[in-house]
Amino acid sequence: MSTATGTAQDTAEVREAAAQRRTFAVISHPDAGKSTLTEALALHAAAITSAGAVHGKGDRRGVTSDWMSMEQDRGISITSAALRITYDDCVLNLLDTPGHADFSEDTYRVLSAVDCAIMLLDSAKGLEPQTLKLFEVCRARGVPVVTFVNKWDRPGREPLELLDEVEQQIGLRPTPLNWPVGIAGDFRGLIHRASGAYTKLHRTPGGATRAQEEHLSAEQAAAVEEVAWDQAQEELALLEEIGAEYDPETFRAGISSPLLFGAALPNFGVAQLLRTLVDLAPAAEARLDTSGEPRPVDAPFSGQVFKMQANMDKAHRDRMAFLRVCSGRFERGMVLTHATTDRPFATKYTQAVFGSERSTIETAYPGDVIALVNASALRVGDTLYDGPKVQFPPIPSFAPEHFAVARAKDTRTDKQFRRGIAQLDSEGVVQVLSSDVRGEQAPVLAAVGPLQFDVVRGRMEQEFNAPVELSPLDYSIARRTDAASAPTLHSLSGAEVLTRRQDSELLVLVHNKWRLKVIQRDHPELTMEALLAGGVSA
Repeated sequence: MSTATGTAQDTAEVREAAAQRRTFAVISHPDAGKSTLTEALALHAAAITSAGAVHGKGDRRGVTSDWMSMEQDRGISITSAALRITYDDCVLNLLDTPGHADFSEDTYRVLSAVDCAIMLLDSAKGLEPQTLKLFEVCRARGVPVVTFVNKWDRPGREPLELLDEVEQQIGLRPTPLNWPVGIAGDFRGLIHRASGAYTKLHRTPGGATRAQEEHLSAEQAAAVEEVAWDQAQEELALLEEIGAEYDPETFRAGISSPLLFGAALPNFGVAQLLRTLVDLAPAAEARLDTSGEPRPVDAPFSGQVFKMQANMDKAHRDRMAFLRVCSGRFERGMVLTHATTDRPFATKYTQAVFGSERSTIETAYPGDVIALVNASALRVGDTLYDGPKVQFPPIPSFAPEHFAVARAKDTRTDKQFRRGIAQLDSEGVVQVLSSDVRGEQAPVLAAVGPLQFDVVRGRMEQEFNAPVELSPLDYSIARRTDAASAPTLHSLSGAEVLTRRQDSELLVLVHNKWRLKVIQRDHPELTMEALLAGGVSA
């Protein structure tokens, strides 16, 4: 076999594998059921045998994707989790994300690594502030959205009202693929719009296993469901009148959104959502590099780090880089090049991650998410490649709104303190700012939300044995500045200039919007550029 033939076969293999990948994230407001839906999808894909979301505080078990002790204690997702699932000859890379607004920067990084997003709506609450914010991130990044209306087994709003809210508030035209029979709180089953088939759903104890499905003809359904069936038919007729039909082009363009109804906790409608992701969600495609050129999926290997996480395995105290494969075939043991430093990076220890569980991965293809172990040289946004150099655009940081000075409670832990702060900075848990005036022993931590500081306190004490004191600062705004403007800004009342460690950029912190306007009015010549705010360009 000639080299040319071998290369052609290799590229064909990569293209075929990329076409089988579906890489997506679940986004929503807190308490909409994101982690529960993640587990329900894994359950229906036979990746787990029973769901771990169990109500009640005393006997509550953490969901599979919530591995951090703080997540399990509080019942919220703080970090993103990567779940790799095989279903119907497709590899699903499902990225669960924090729902709480204080951790939206972590969600932003995840959205840089996916090809599609599931926007999860609470049937009673509809679009909520965090959902709106994250949808705008999807729109800015060109990520198509599938909408799942969750908790239809509980009292909620009218389905047509929810559809109207989505279209009116965010300009996304919903195109329902199924339709509920029975109002929210009296969920009988689902009508598949394309075929007209009806699936009646039966709850299983605690929703721990797959919901039992009973397939009925239209005549049988009408006899069983009676008034609820007639009402659903009237609503379906209205959808046809207004032309709310699925269109692949407008879906991929971010103009419309395939929409499904269900209830994640009892596993109602989850199978249809899983099928929709396999059939309709985009496969891995070419991604733009820093020059604006698309990197074909069958080009030599390249990938981008979108998340850093340390100490997922407490027994080994390791550091893991989550990397989205952008092109080519990855083989464990490859020696890649780190685009930032041009230094070699060995990939001896590479794993697939399912929540807190790991398994060694030998090969990966475009769209896959792999975890590189002991990746102390890497940071969020870094590119690794094989062959000719390629680099992907950096992943921007959010504009922080909360600031605090960190100091070690015990000066004897200074070494652990410095190491811990540096690690949290490199992971993106918080942004770490410093200045010659404050010194290395008192860095300023900058966060999108105050709960990030709770994570810092917990991890510094538990992982680094270096408890910290955090003293809040009276700043609420950060702007990018330059060396020419810094001395003047630093001398002004209500402002302070610090250096962001991760990229050495100069930031000016200002007390409030009023003070910022005064400075801009009195000193229009000074550089004060806006950072990303809430997930979109400010």
